[in-house]
Amino acid sequence: MNREYELTVEASGQRLDKYLAEEIADLSRSRIKELVQAGEILVNGKKSKVSYKVQKGDLIQVTVLPLEPLALEAENIPLDIVYEDEDVIVVNKPQGMVVHPAAGHPSHTLVNALLYHTRDLADSPEGFRPGIVHRIDKDTSGLLMVAKNAAARESLEKQLAAKSNKRQYLAIVHGNFAEEEGTIDAPIGRNPKDRKQMAVVEKGKRAVTHFKVLEQYQGYSLVECQLETGRTHQIRVHMAYIGHPLAGDPLYGPRKTLAGHGQFLHAKTLGFEQPSTGEWLEFSVQPPEIFQQTVADLRKKRVK
Repeated sequence: MNREYELTVEASGQRLDKYLAEEIADLSRSRIKELVQAGEILVNGKKSKVSYKVQKGDLIQVTVLPLEPLALEAENIPLDIVYEDEDVIVVNKPQGMVVHPAAGHPSHTLVNALLYHTRDLADSPEGFRPGIVHRIDKDTSGLLMVAKNAAARESLEKQLAAKSNKRQYLAIVHGNFAEEEGTIDAPIGRNPKDRKQMAVVEKGKRAVTHFKVLEQYQGYSLVECQLETGRTHQIRVHMAYIGHPLAGDPLYGPRKTLAGHGQFLHAKTLGFEQPSTGEWLEFSVQPPEIFQQTVADLRKKRVK
């Protein structure tokens, strides 16, 4: 199904692709270029170029055609299954694995591995992420719950919306804290200056992260974060917002940081009601070896 937008420019000067990327949240500049080349973006009723500088009063019409569906293939990739029953799978995702196929990652994802493991995965509205009800970033390790049927998907999604489930993370962050714990309540949306990033923005969606300081070292701290909401990059954005970016974070952290394979963030504990029985299920897993070794090295310079 096509999506159609009609926009009237209020200020002159921006390139057409930059203007549209800021106005239509889920359109990347590369996707905008494709639509311009296909003649699906008109300025004052005429085809244009992505480099066109928009003028105040321009009428821009955008038709977003649906993308061709990704071909989903089962792949024999080892999985660390922590729990499984007729409704749900709890999997410990390794650092470096993408959760579901997308334009830049068409294969070798968690979904491809799950399809090899079982044929029982709940359909997804988009078609390319069967079973997936929540995500963690490629370089974040840890626990994910996967729905095996439609009723389980509905139950797990309702629990996420009601904030009744439990999602705790371990993170190594830059700097030390005066306080032992705190809550960050700051809205998150797309960074208007960099489409690859999220940011705390006034018109963003409400995002709440609770944190507890577990240990402090020379220049770094180990914190436990509990999600109340689940926005994209939430912990990474919130900790950077309060001046404690995650160690190793290529998007939100400093260049001088701890050596690793991306941000030191691990989804340690996951709790939820079993969709059919209502029984409370809770699981915890240790972070990957590189995370544990880094903590052990930092403890040699522990300050608290």
